Amino acid sequence: MATDAVRRSNLSQVLRMLHIEGPATRAQITTRTGLNRSTVLTLVQELADVGLVEEGEPQSTGGRGRPSPLVSVQPMRTTVLTIDVKVDSIGAGIVGLGGHRLPFHRLERPRVRIGLEPTLDDLEALARHALDDLDPDQHLSAVAVSVAGLVHRHSLTVSEGPNIGWTQTPLPRLLLERLGLDVPAVLANDGDAGVWAEHQRGVAVGVDDVVYLSGEVGLGSGVLVGGRPLGGVVGYAGELGHMVVDPDGPRCGCGANGCLELLVGEQAVLRRAGHPEDGGRDAVLALLGELERGEAQALEAMRRTAHWLAIGIANIVNVFNPRMVVLGDLHAMLHPYVVDQVDVRLATKSLVGRRSPVRVVASRLGDDASAVGAAEFALEPLLSDPMGVDLGRARTPA
Repeated sequence: MATDAVRRSNLSQVLRMLHIEGPATRAQITTRTGLNRSTVLTLVQELADVGLVEEGEPQSTGGRGRPSPLVSVQPMRTTVLTIDVKVDSIGAGIVGLGGHRLPFHRLERPRVRIGLEPTLDDLEALARHALDDLDPDQHLSAVAVSVAGLVHRHSLTVSEGPNIGWTQTPLPRLLLERLGLDVPAVLANDGDAGVWAEHQRGVAVGVDDVVYLSGEVGLGSGVLVGGRPLGGVVGYAGELGHMVVDPDGPRCGCGANGCLELLVGEQAVLRRAGHPEDGGRDAVLALLGELERGEAQALEAMRRTAHWLAIGIANIVNVFNPRMVVLGDLHAMLHPYVVDQVDVRLATKSLVGRRSPVRVVASRLGDDASAVGAAEFALEPLLSDPMGVDLGRARTPA
């Protein structure tokens, strides 16, 4: 039993390395994992036998001896259908090993509370389009759902989505039933998925202590501590958008006054810049154009937004002491116009920030961060135990 556990752990180590770091020769795998050459040869062969990796043409390393074959994952041997529910859009796509993605299918929607059934109709249609992209021999191993709202990670339920109007909604189960799929499912808050995606595939690769802030209608957030997502008892931890930064500020839907999301969210930003609060993406694009031209009202709006964002990030840094804060969606676009003011406050007003410098950066994955992160969560059982996941025939929707 002990020998089998070691073997499974080694298989996981090799597959995870190839999944995250990309193709490598057997010699490189040996060096990076610390395993001996014969063990790596056996592990690679075992992973190849079940179709998870393949060996390409040998590549010379410039040294003596025979060239070593290049080992890489077979990206679409096992795949995830990832569903992304934002306030103003929904999407579906296929993600495979190594971060390989087929084209995403996305539908823009008005920023009003659309009922659950119409949303499920649209999600089903998008999901079927995504599944049509799979070849018959490509295996669907899981469904991953990211949603802008509080999620209960054990019951796979959207507990509350203030900006989408849902409560106690078992979204993954409803989607599996509609699609006729019998595969495992995961459900993730968009902020938690976003921080994991940036850690695995984006700007925070190699950084184990990260806070992710994603501005859309509200302010989603996710926290990574020691390389692990901070979830809390059932997954509600890290709702930083509802941190109070101005007790005399506007009333929030959560019942408090002056929550961070009310002061740096899209509606506040647009209002300061003289645009309709419900202007959506068109208004945001117009604002970006004004900023590029250096228009006074737009620049003043950024100064006020940066003021509140800096206060929020300074508090976050004092609590979590991250190495990096990643700004996603709206705030990734605004990053060039706010980062200097934020950096100054962190360097002068944040106790921890003065002693442990933190980088405030823009997301590398943009709108796709939450979808990619949810897929990475869904692939975790395979990466943890490559031989414990059924890799049989491809499943197709009913």
